Amino acid sequence: MQLIAVHLPEQIVLDIEELVENGFYPNRSEAIRNAIRDLLKRELWNGKVIAHETKSEAVNQ
Repeated sequence: MQLIAVHLPEQIVLDIEELVENGFYPNRSEAIRNAIRDLLKRELWNGKVIAHETKSEAVNQ
């Protein structure tokens, strides 16, 4: 896994922390990974054949 740094508005961070506190995710990183995975599924991967193994692994996580 590769580490990236992003700047987010404070309210988004607070909302993510609320999801973690309410038990939806174990930590902020997992919540953000899940959101990015959902975005990629919706915008990029749906309807396409995913040939690269790491992409198909990411979809299933």
